[in-house]
Amino acid sequence: MHFQQSEITVQVAQTARDFANQHIRQNLMVWDESQEFPVHIFKALGELGMMGVLVPEAYGGTGLSYFEYNVIIQEISKVCGSIGLSLAAHNSLCTGHIMTFGNEAQKQKYLPKLATAEHIGAWGLTEPNTGSDAGNMKTTAVKDGNNWIINGTKSWITHGKSGDVAVVICRTGEPRAKNNSTAFIVDRGTPGFSGGKKENKLGMRASETCEMIFDQCVISDDQRLGEVGDGFKQAMKILDGGRISIAALSLGIARGAYEAALQYSKERHQFDQPISNFQAISFKLADMATKIECAELLIQQACDLKMKGLPMTKESAMAKYYASEIAVEISTDAVQIYGGYGYTKDFPVEKFYRDSKLCTIGEGTSEIQKLVISREILK
Repeated sequence: MHFQQSEITVQVAQTARDFANQHIRQNLMVWDESQEFPVHIFKALGELGMMGVLVPEAYGGTGLSYFEYNVIIQEISKVCGSIGLSLAAHNSLCTGHIMTFGNEAQKQKYLPKLATAEHIGAWGLTEPNTGSDAGNMKTTAVKDGNNWIINGTKSWITHGKSGDVAVVICRTGEPRAKNNSTAFIVDRGTPGFSGGKKENKLGMRASETCEMIFDQCVISDDQRLGEVGDGFKQAMKILDGGRISIAALSLGIARGAYEAALQYSKERHQFDQPISNFQAISFKLADMATKIECAELLIQQACDLKMKGLPMTKESAMAKYYASEIAVEISTDAVQIYGGYGYTKDFPVEKFYRDSKLCTIGEGTSEIQKLVISREILK
């Protein structure tokens, strides 16, 4: 494995860093307080090619690698986890699913608009009563001639209300039966498809999380992704790649919290010296820096395997599990280093602290990651 960053990766990282500092930093708390989903930011990211990072140029994307994708999400998330989360969900889930499993007509129809952010993407697997238990989902798609009729509710969906196009996994067989689900593309505006309740969340408040409701929603069989019954298998493959993006999101949040705490520790004086001189603080910073390096190496390993087309289920799960957990640990320590100021919204670390927790839950909880890892190592 060779992890020296290429010139293009360095340039892409700098572009993302500059964008975050110029267009996100000054408004992030306004969006957080109001829970505004700033669509215009994603349109601007689309103009930079960051909404179609992995999409081939033939379909209007930038055709970059997972290494560039990793640094883009990290740099955006160092400033605002909400924007990083939405960026990751759009690229890895909806766009990634169509890119991986769509036929040529579907790719030609959807990828160019998703890659430029003319359309924002959503992806629906989770339901109110079936999170990790996806084999028992209640949302169904019933064949009716050349059409499918979808009924049910998806919950915790990023861009569930504002997304222009959604990939939805529906049950097409009996509950818990093998190969009992199928993936479909559903356009916003299709009769019977609507957005539902918007969640009032602890963190990631500028990343829209809503229900998607299907009530006698009729779509053509042309909107089916892949074979009938392959939906769950497709979803698991998409989540393999998605875990890398959530790991990058986690690492970005961890870096943001660490860098803020490091700077503050040099500026804050107690007993006539900067608090970074005290071992209690310097040792915290040492632990934070070490955990960041470990997470970075795990993510780079997963990216390397992904780009080589090699199996990476274990490695992506390890990266996601470790990076998300250390994001929580590092942001917690950052608040502690700031002391009372860290508990206020006038300083950045309280937001990193709130945002970090979602990383241990979304796209598979830490417990599910350990289940995936244990199964892989016990094969």
